[in-house]
Amino acid sequence: MQTKSAKFQFFILIAMLSAVAFGGACSSQAGQSTVKAAEEKVSVDAGDAEINSVLKIIEKTPDAPAGYTQLAAVYIRKARETGDFSLNAKAENSVDRALVIAPQDVPARKLQASLNLTFHRFQNALELGRKLQKELPNDAFVYGVLTDANVELGNYKEAIEAAQKMVDLKPNTASYARVAHLRSLHGDVAGAIEMMTLAAKTADPKDKEAQSWCLVQLGKEYFKIGEYAKAETIFDEALQNFPNYYLALTEKAVVRAAQNDLETAAKLLSDAQNRVPQTETIIVLGDLYARQGDQDKAKQQYDLAETIEQKFSSSDLRRLALLWADKNIKLDQALEIAAREHAARKDIYTADIYAWCLYRTGKFNEAKVLINEAMRLKTKDARIFYHAGMIEKGLGNKTGAIKYLQTALQTNAAFDVLQADDARAALQEWR
Repeated sequence: MQTKSAKFQFFILIAMLSAVAFGGACSSQAGQSTVKAAEEKVSVDAGDAEINSVLKIIEKTPDAPAGYTQLAAVYIRKARETGDFSLNAKAENSVDRALVIAPQDVPARKLQASLNLTFHRFQNALELGRKLQKELPNDAFVYGVLTDANVELGNYKEAIEAAQKMVDLKPNTASYARVAHLRSLHGDVAGAIEMMTLAAKTADPKDKEAQSWCLVQLGKEYFKIGEYAKAETIFDEALQNFPNYYLALTEKAVVRAAQNDLETAAKLLSDAQNRVPQTETIIVLGDLYARQGDQDKAKQQYDLAETIEQKFSSSDLRRLALLWADKNIKLDQALEIAAREHAARKDIYTADIYAWCLYRTGKFNEAKVLINEAMRLKTKDARIFYHAGMIEKGLGNKTGAIKYLQTALQTNAAFDVLQADDARAALQEWR
């Protein structure tokens, strides 16, 4: 039983890393009718052999928690593989049933903590993780939960301590990937690349999606510093390893757009959206349409993104606030969302979005306080530098504006399909 439990825990660790890195974005297609169609399209077949196998275990021992935790682990893995994150709700139901039967069941409580991360209930996850830590002070999985929760809440010192403990206890893909993420946050891109390379190499070769997820994160590190060719090679490797992987399709499209191959980028984004219509893919495709001059199609994409975020992401609307701020629309609502999120969590990306919303509403002095908070780890993120430059511009600080705008474009000249052009235009205006 311990062997099976460990295997399921590994699956969940990778799933949680994926959820943290992408902000837990949910998915859909164009319009409310296609939202439903998308849900039906990616849902796991009721006749799935693996699920039926676990259901038979539950049927034989309905009063034991083990079958329910196994079923939850299968749902989590399939959610990760298919992009159908509604399966995580089924997983949570299974965990709840296990905990009704055995409230202190350790595997079920671990899954409960992980699923709280999935649903962006970070404070809950942290509290559950701390309780587990007291009982299991040498359990690597628990330190993975603590790392993720602390990162999302902006408790970076505690996150580093938890990640170090995790890698000391169990140096494997899950711990290496967390170390890589923390290094990236602290501006050590070379160190992040080193550790994510190691994470990809040590991934279970039977778990193609987990391996490709690591490769996608590795490619994103190269893209972050403008090494487009290297990034694309790695995204291609991820696609060869796990064909039609929606995350890799989207990131490859971003690289193609960065190199002005808009036709290929649009096709890749459409393919990704048709497979798993996640918010980020939809917004990037909208930006691509806007760059090509098709404002009607762009608006359809943005409207769809709004529908998805409002329907599926009520626990975390930061991406919606960023979208509205980028498009300079619904600014009061965007600012309200950003302020609420920042009150609940103090990570750098929430601070950055809040700063950007404050800038868009003309609150430049307040925006500067928040953008300084966003830059406190010295993260090499061109979008954050761009926001900092525009805030300095709003304050009339020419030196600061030029410094940060140049840094943004030197870090990654094509960090965003549309915003990078705005950065160049703003820089040109002040030269």
